[in-house]
Amino acid sequence: MSESDLRDDWPASALQAADKAFAALTVGPAPLTLDCAVLTAGRTATSGTADSAGAGTAGPGRSVSGAGGRPAGGSGTSATAGIDLDALPGDVPLPVLRDWLMAHPSAYTARDAVWRELVRRARQGRPEWVIAAVGMAMPALVAMAGTLAAGYRGDPADIDAEILTGFLEGLRGGVDPARDAPHASLCFAAWRAGRDLRLSQQEYLLFDDIDAAATGSRLPRQPYGHVDLLVYRAEALGLIDSEDVEPYIAIRLGRRTPELVAEALGVDLDVLRMRLNRADAQLAWALEVGVLTGPCSPKVRDELTRRHDMRVRVRAGKAAAARRTTGPRRPVSPAAAAA
Repeated sequence: MSESDLRDDWPASALQAADKAFAALTVGPAPLTLDCAVLTAGRTATSGTADSAGAGTAGPGRSVSGAGGRPAGGSGTSATAGIDLDALPGDVPLPVLRDWLMAHPSAYTARDAVWRELVRRARQGRPEWVIAAVGMAMPALVAMAGTLAAGYRGDPADIDAEILTGFLEGLRGGVDPARDAPHASLCFAAWRAGRDLRLSQQEYLLFDDIDAAATGSRLPRQPYGHVDLLVYRAEALGLIDSEDVEPYIAIRLGRRTPELVAEALGVDLDVLRMRLNRADAQLAWALEVGVLTGPCSPKVRDELTRRHDMRVRVRAGKAAAARRTTGPRRPVSPAAAAA
């Protein structure tokens, strides 16, 4: 593991085994390297041809270079292909190249060139370059494994194995290296595999009575689940009149036709609509101040009762005035009529 890896407590897993294999391939008398001069000059095709011919190789699957560590016929300048590998010309050990890429997160062109070469060599049937590709992506793979393993009740090694499997599937053919950001595509394939495992093994516990089973949480305060309970609580607090409760529930909540409800109650349709509008205003105010969903102090109850009594007296006065206006007229005597 390099210092850039993000998991401190790393269990024995497929990722750990792959990292050990990568370390074994990058030390010793003939470590795996990439010729950054070839990548810089855009001569990866030339290096692949020379490698297959066995000219200037440092062993099977090693980097290819000409005399003096330079590619045959290549100048090694970074201006040719627009790839800036800074001070990394010639054969560069893969751990050094990995650390350089992590230290230069904005070197997108260089990263794409390196990963296209890694994918190309891995797909040529060279197992050492498959391990090399996994090792080059190890910091990202370990970071996502640590994220997915947080809170996971199963064995974290299973997540590591799925992440490695997803990465290898993308490396074998699931990712197109000709497109931009092949490294990001490979890492996303690994992340998706690990995430799918975690989602598929989530456990759900079913309870007949959640009130009795739950210890650290509880159901919300009533009323909940049925909106009509709010209307009945508003009636109990005197916010709306008792005769308006059932029409309100039937029309506002049950979506019944107001004309039919007014006819069944024997009231004028316009009068019923005004009563429902007043109920709407009272309920909206009560919900805003929290009267219907929280505790109600005695002072608030007295104020609500006062408002209710005042509303009843106003309605009774209006009803009496309407009766006087529409009542039978007194008979007029002939003498008064003549006068």
